[in-house]
Amino acid sequence: AARQADQAVPPASLTKLMTAYLVYQAVESGKFTWEESLPLSERAWRTALGSGARALAAPGTRFTVAELLRAMVVVGANDAAVALAEGVGGSVEDFVARMNRQAQVFGLKTTQFRNPDGQAIGNQISTPRELAWIAVRLLTDYPQALAHYRQPSLTLGGVTQASTNLLLLRDPSVDGLQ
Repeated sequence: AARQADQAVPPASLTKLMTAYLVYQAVESGKFTWEESLPLSERAWRTALGSGARALAAPGTRFTVAELLRAMVVVGANDAAVALAEGVGGSVEDFVARMNRQAQVFGLKTTQFRNPDGQAIGNQISTPRELAWIAVRLLTDYPQALAHYRQPSLTLGGVTQASTNLLLLRDPSVDGLQ
């Protein structure tokens, strides 16, 4: 069943599905290990504050790739998305270019990314059908991703936060994603 599946819309946090895909791709290719640590940059920290989200930690704090990925997928941490983008792409701009190249590889015609975290920005668009395709590819190519997405909470730095996916918390048949 579908309704307006091809209508262009801002992807919001569903943008993080592509961010996660590229992180899994980088780990699989050997660019990173899950245990490697990456710093939260000033830019990452400001991204969280600018979105009204609580920053994970102060700039310069290091987290493992696994911790950053879990923070991004469980609690929607925008600073984690930016830190991962900087680590994988070298810069947010280069990472976004990778996101758009991957969208082309997937055959997506409408999707255009402008940031790795999904904050509203002009010309960042997708369609429900194309976002669903990104989700399908994420789970097909990296089925281990579901283990991260189905977590009901995240404990990081001694602080436990509930998942931002309210369906996951309310319905035991729901198993994750954004």
